[in-house]
Amino acid sequence: MANAIYDLGRAAFGNAEIDWLGDTIKAILVDAADYTVNLATDNDLADIPAGARVATSSALTSKTNVAGVMDADDVTWSSVTGDQSEAVVIYLDSGVEATSLLIAYIDSATNLPVTPNGGDITVAWDNGANKIFKL
Repeated sequence: MANAIYDLGRAAFGNAEIDWLGDTIKAILVDAADYTVNLATDNDLADIPAGARVATSSALTSKTNVAGVMDADDVTWSSVTGDQSEAVVIYLDSGVEATSLLIAYIDSATNLPVTPNGGDITVAWDNGANKIFKL
């Protein structure tokens, strides 16, 4: 699958339910063997099985939104163990799984896929025209 925005995440941007610059946005390393993405119907963090979540980042920093192109600093997860991760899911962290909106599914980024070995894992966002993603 190619990098994509969840349909309901895109709608949430249109309905002003996601404030990229102001909201707490996080990233999860995901084991695709335990999570089959459905961009049309997956809506919130509860739609990703706990067993598929390998590691969760702290809040993204230095976020920008220029003409609908979203970017932030690259993400580093510390001391990661667990299953191989083939993707990263970007989501709005509300503090509650059922209301933490899924935004983007990314399986093409520098250092993906990755097999954790107890060390740090860094995923570098694309520095091209579309950065993390473009609405």
